[in-house]
Formats: sequence, C-alpha cells, structure tokens
Amino acid sequence: MSARLLHRVPQELGFRSKILQYIEQSLAHWIMEHGAVAFMVPAVAHDSKHAARHLQVEHVVQELDALVLQGGADVAPQTYGQTPLDPRWEGDVVRDRYELSLLRAFLSQRKPVLGVCRGAQLLNVAFGGTLYQDIATQCPAAHAHVDTDLYDQLEHDVTFLQGSALTALYPNASQLRVTSIHHQAVADLGKGVVVEAVSTIDGMVEAIRWTGDSYARGVQWHPEFHHGRDALADSSPIMLDFLEASRAAALKRLEDGLALDPRVPLAPLRFGA
Repeated sequence: MSARLLHRVPQELGFRSKILQYIEQSLAHWIMEHGAVAFMVPAVAHDSKHAARHLQVEHVVQELDALVLQGGADVAPQTYGQTPLDPRWEGDVVRDRYELSLLRAFLSQRKPVLGVCRGAQLLNVAFGGTLYQDIATQCPAAHAHVDTDLYDQLEHDVTFLQGSALTALYPNASQLRVTSIHHQAVADLGKGVVVEAVSTIDGMVEAIRWTGDSYARGVQWHPEFHHGRDALADSSPIMLDFLEASRAAALKRLEDGLALDPRVPLAPLRFGA
C-alpha cells in the first residue's frame, strides 16, 4: 500500500514538526481479510538526510506483488498541468511524485495496481488525464458526492457501462450501491483508460480501467467501508479479482525466470501524452 502523508501533524499527537506516514485501517483489513498481507511502502523525501539513495524504487517493487493506492489528499492540479482554482485544492504534489513513481514501477514490472478514490484519480492522471478540481464548482448540475457530516454514510448508486469488465465481477447486477466521499473526479480520460462505471444520478466517472498490458483498475468509491453494511455492494469481488491478477502475474514471472533477479531489464512503458 502507498502511504498517506500528514505534513502538518496536530500538536496533541505529540509529533511536533514531524511528518507522519500511515495507512487507513479499513483498507488494510479489506486486503488482509482476503488472505493477503498489507505492507506500507514509505515515501522518502529527496532532501531527507536519512534517505537510502542507493535503494531504487524498482528494487523495492521487485519484492512486492501488487500495489493499492489509498485515498486521501487531493491530487495536485500541477501534476496534470493545471493551476489550483482555489488554494484549498492545491493538493499534495510530494505524495503525487512518490505514488506516480511507485505506480510506474509496478506497471513496468507487470504487477497489478488498484486505485481507491484518490488512487483512481491518480491512475487517470498517470496516463495523461485530468480531474475536476471541485465537482460542485465545475459541474454544478452534479449531485453531492461528499458530505463532511455524513462522511462514509453518504451513499449513491453507480451504473456499469455496457461491456465493462467490471460487469464480469457482478454478473447479477447492473448497478451497485456505494459510499461516496470525493469532491474531485475524473474529467478527461488518460490514454488507454476506459470508464467502467458512472454515477447513476449524474454520470460522473466512478470506475476506470487501463487497457494496457498490465492490470490497473480504479474505483472512485470506498469498497473498504462497505464491510457489515448489507445495503452496500459486496466489496469482495473487486479485491479477489485484484489478488487473482497478482497471483497470475507472480506465476508468470516465475515461468519467465524474472522473479528474483532485479538486474533483468524490463521493457519501458509510456505514460501520458
């Protein structure tokens, strides 16, 4: 799992002038309850005096099977070539650079990536796509996709696009009831990125998939928050599909003799324009 970054830590937590990196428990448990182990991959700032500069991200990724990109802070508009429409939406460019580096390394090694909320948005940006910086401002006809009071109790339906690969995971349904906690959303699609589901009410993009030669899917909702809530979609099919892709990729690497040798050159991937 990629790390969430907390640059300004509340004083009452006792980490004065420090930056925290953390994972959200529900997401880690969603992975672990399906038989996998969740590890957090720490970010290393370029100016860190303690950075292990000899340890390249490709070597870290070599030891892992797949990547889950967490939700959290906004993707910085400058990451997709825009300026913030409002200072509140300037995002976290430090986290963007760290996660994009991880994402590209995983895909170049043909290892699956699953993006949740912010993670789905970053996946689109990685391939040259853009985001709505604020749905309410830029898409005033859209319904509310975030409520600070309700938080993960805010729900709405999403509809599968016809022929979407996501329909294979839910063969008995054309719609899902999901959580909704985002004020930003996918705008222009990245190269090779297709839409798998949209908000039933307003058509906002809710799930995407990369059509390239490695597994990369993003969902705008939070499947990890669905546990124990019968009215919401079963989150297991998405995680099981992701883990099965991880196993298949690992077996393929073993067959190809690449599993334990980081010196083997890998074909480059192109991202964005």
